[in-house]
Amino acid sequence: MRGLWREFAGLVLPVGCAGCGRPRTELCEECVRSLYAGGAQAAGRRRGPRRVRPSPAPPGLPRVYAAAAYADAVRAVLLAHKERGALALAVPLGGALAGAVRGLRPGRGPLVLIPVPSAPRAVAGRGHDPVRRIALAAARELRRCGTGARVLAALRQRRTVIDQAGLGARQRQQNLAGALEVVAGGKRLLRGGPVVLVDDLMTTGASLAEAARAVGEAGGRVTGAAVVAASPGAFEINWN
Repeated sequence: MRGLWREFAGLVLPVGCAGCGRPRTELCEECVRSLYAGGAQAAGRRRGPRRVRPSPAPPGLPRVYAAAAYADAVRAVLLAHKERGALALAVPLGGALAGAVRGLRPGRGPLVLIPVPSAPRAVAGRGHDPVRRIALAAARELRRCGTGARVLAALRQRRTVIDQAGLGARQRQQNLAGALEVVAGGKRLLRGGPVVLVDDLMTTGASLAEAARAVGEAGGRVTGAAVVAASPGAFEINWN
């Protein structure tokens, strides 16, 4: 019901660009270009998805490609979708995520996109699962462009973890260590193709490393990970 109300409200209330606030549009062309071309920080530099790696990187972190830096309009768009329920933004965010998946060059499909799961209480509080919604939009875009892809919600939290906000890299690793597992019956489905882990944002890489551990122990073949955005300040391979 909460998600339906948000969609209805978007039809009847004044709309401003989620990235810059420009009126009468949910996402202006300039902010779309920023999202797809690496963010505002990419102006005048090599554009598009690129490989990112936190420093220090957690053990077991696979190759990660990001569509953009987590800054400026890109940050605002992700927060609008995730926290304020601007559900239509899943489409451009999914397009950006599809570009990051293609940057991985994960091999012959069909690809299996596995979203990093949010805590059940977070999903309930937001009224939607933002990462899964973006992953579904990315899979549609990949298929539209000729790459077989499907979303498999194969992971779940098997124990409670505390809120990651404010935790450092080592604390996040400790918080998430052993926290994820493959759902019942998921092991057979993991053998359906190369696995790409997907998330909306990477900060320290702890969530992706834990997801890779859980999938690998269940017999899945993780070829890499893709995210919409990555924090630009602590990465060895950054937006320069």
